[in-house]
Amino acid sequence: MDAQGRGRAGDIDPADQWVLNPDTGDYELRLSPPAEHSAPPTQRRASTRAGSRSGAPATEPSRRRRDVPPQRKRNEPPPSRRKPRPKAEGKKKALYWTGGVMAFVLVAGGGGALYFYQRLNNNISKIDVGDAGSGSATSDGAVNILVIGTDVRTGKGNEGYGDSGSVGHADTSILFHVSKDRTNATALSIPRDLITDVPACPTKQKDGSTKNIPGTPQTRFNNSLGQEGRDPGCTMRTVKKMTGVSVDHFMMADFNAVKTLSSAVGGVDVCLGKDINDPDSHLKLSKGHHTVEGEQALAFVRTRHSVGLGGDLSRIEIQQQFLSSMIRKMKSSDTLTDPTKLFDLAEAATKALTVDTGIGSIDKLRQLAQDVGRVNPKNISFATIPVLDNPAEKVPSTVVLNEKPSEELFSMIRNDVSLTEVKKKEKAKEAAKLKGPKADPSEVRVEVLNGGGPFGAAQDTVDWLQNSENVLKSSNGGNATGPKQKKTTLKYAPNQADQARQLADMMGLPASALKPGTEDAEPRADMTLTLGADFKGAGTPLTGPAKTPEEVKKVNAAKQVCAK
Repeated sequence: MDAQGRGRAGDIDPADQWVLNPDTGDYELRLSPPAEHSAPPTQRRASTRAGSRSGAPATEPSRRRRDVPPQRKRNEPPPSRRKPRPKAEGKKKALYWTGGVMAFVLVAGGGGALYFYQRLNNNISKIDVGDAGSGSATSDGAVNILVIGTDVRTGKGNEGYGDSGSVGHADTSILFHVSKDRTNATALSIPRDLITDVPACPTKQKDGSTKNIPGTPQTRFNNSLGQEGRDPGCTMRTVKKMTGVSVDHFMMADFNAVKTLSSAVGGVDVCLGKDINDPDSHLKLSKGHHTVEGEQALAFVRTRHSVGLGGDLSRIEIQQQFLSSMIRKMKSSDTLTDPTKLFDLAEAATKALTVDTGIGSIDKLRQLAQDVGRVNPKNISFATIPVLDNPAEKVPSTVVLNEKPSEELFSMIRNDVSLTEVKKKEKAKEAAKLKGPKADPSEVRVEVLNGGGPFGAAQDTVDWLQNSENVLKSSNGGNATGPKQKKTTLKYAPNQADQARQLADMMGLPASALKPGTEDAEPRADMTLTLGADFKGAGTPLTGPAKTPEEVKKVNAAKQVCAK
């Protein structure tokens, strides 16, 4: 960078070097003008002539000869002097590739960007959680990220909030599910006082060894982190055991992260339905709309005694409002088109967050950010796991799962069903497979094969079909030949379509599982149902519920809700 006359790299504000090109919609790295332009035109001409007369080689920029454009061919039209028309999609393109927090920052294009890239890489703290996560930054399928807010009281910016020296708990936990087609996302809050089983988990030690920490049955969910030496991988395993959802990655933030990130975006807009003066969180705000950042933002997300019923569930609601507003602010044009704000945000995020090694580099975070950034805020739904007061306590201080709606909600996430109505671009031919008359269960003929399901799945399914669904003409074909199938499939002939629709309705098969043939079958021929790795058990639908359970309250990230 010294060669460009800009001083040492450490003195450069990289954001000053990026300029929006209106012709392309991209940000481009602009370094200092070349030395030949640093002197007035008359001086440049004089020095050039002097160099020519003296015979000195014109190697310096001030002595370079102006290049003469080549002659045009006969009858060749002169080059156009008109400026190219800006692309209509330029702004849209810029917003698209800057959709994630990191996406803008990490387009390496020169010395300043390379310097800043390395600085961000050095900021990242990471933890090896072994096989608790997927290990890859992105996936062709759905992506599940566990966002953990820890109440650790050690480290810069975390002191002075009581419980000094605490190693922290999983104080705030949100399972962020991004759909396979990237059209929608679900942010599922997990109450910290939820009683659940924390499984045994292997944790990496500082010396490189692995320690297996025993599980704890029926304890608070927040004990899955910090306590007894548990790392975020233990929290990821706890979530999987409770919900059946495999967690790919984690991102962990402390008190300081809330303060720095809220300031980096220029404050977060919040709304209160009443005056609040909370001596515990130190939040003092009047009724109405406010923009909070720093210490005030932290006080806002920590307050609970002054909102709702005064417990953790009420605090979750106010946190969801805060995060929804922050998402809107991050994806606003004010942020996406401001290089300095984006650099500040990336700097704050990489310093404040701890992640798993699967996304523990700027390149991998960029990939994930671009993937997640494709989701429109109007299709992001915040929800909380349905719970009930713990019946084992006379004065409830903990909660337990409300089993039926919780399982329905978990099933929606496992089966990639959106909590928000999203228009799907499904082919009419595909959807038509499930439409039409259905055969009587007694007329359904099917042979069941196990092509990737649990051991004994084929016989269990036949027993269920015969005893519970009156599909008496079903049989066990044993294990399927060939490699294991990821997805369950149902192969049938055109004249068996009514049988296929009935079986699909019974088992909750998606239209994509139905594989019609081209020739009619014999009157007593069987359809072939091959159970794949997605098969969870007889009587368990492969697709989740079509609608969100009534017990689940949703908050749309595109809308602001005032805390009461």
